[in-house]
Amino acid sequence: MALDIRTILAAVESHALASGYFVAVNGHEPKSPPTSGITAAVWVEQIGPARGASGLDSTTARLALFVRLYSSLVQQPPDAIDPDLMTALDALMAAYSGDFELAGQVRQVDLLGQFGDPLSARAGYLAEAGAEYRVMTIILPLIVNDLWDQEA
Repeated sequence: MALDIRTILAAVESHALASGYFVAVNGHEPKSPPTSGITAAVWVEQIGPARGASGLDSTTARLALFVRLYSSLVQQPPDAIDPDLMTALDALMAAYSGDFELAGQVRQVDLLGQFGDPLSARAGYLAEAGAEYRVMTIILPLIVNDLWDQEA
């Protein structure tokens, strides 16, 4: 079986688009984050075997995606930046919890960290192109069954 990364990324992007909280959703880390509203970006962070999930003839993988939410720090009012980001983040966390298999594309979203770090998000700041942004980066761990054949 081959990794159908395009379909998996499209499913994750569609959750963000369906939420209605984002002015844009990119399938890559952008070179210039937004000047207004909130933008989301999705890209691959890590892939490797999911310990304890593989069978005797194939390897199940843990695919970790980054889903980063961007908001310019010069938006008004500044007191709304974090609450707006958290509202969008909450909608995505609910979507990943509610669509546990990404419409059948993966075995599961590893919500609680059965095979590594759990679904989580970290707040931060990003300076890019002479501007600063408030960001929330979601680590979205996905378990993909029987991805690689094990052969002698």
